[in-house]
Amino acid sequence: VQLQASGGGLVQAGGSLRLSCAASGRTSSSYNMAWFRQAPGKEREFVVFISWSGGSTYYADSVKGRFTISRDYAKNTAYLQMNSLKPEDTAVYYCAAGRLAKNSVGPYDYWGQGTLVTVSS
Repeated sequence: VQLQASGGGLVQAGGSLRLSCAASGRTSSSYNMAWFRQAPGKEREFVVFISWSGGSTYYADSVKGRFTISRDYAKNTAYLQMNSLKPEDTAVYYCAAGRLAKNSVGPYDYWGQGTLVTVSS
């Protein structure tokens, strides 16, 4: 499975962005997926999880109510809609996939290359 993250950019506080994670590979739709982020000088942190079926999601408290994860199986793509962005959301965002992963707990076997989100105040 290969993951390609995109959609990052510069946005003002209060704005929105939608990140995409395109998965390739014959069995990619059977993987649980998640987004993580890493801010400058900080450790990587969990953001959101979605199960392979799309029936289960789990959000970090810091993004609950502002971010929404979804999947498009026809396009083998997971999306992260980010609304009401704050400067503290500034980070490189990584998508990840793992057949046995659950919420913030891995293992996440595959990782995208990351996409930078910068939120200005």
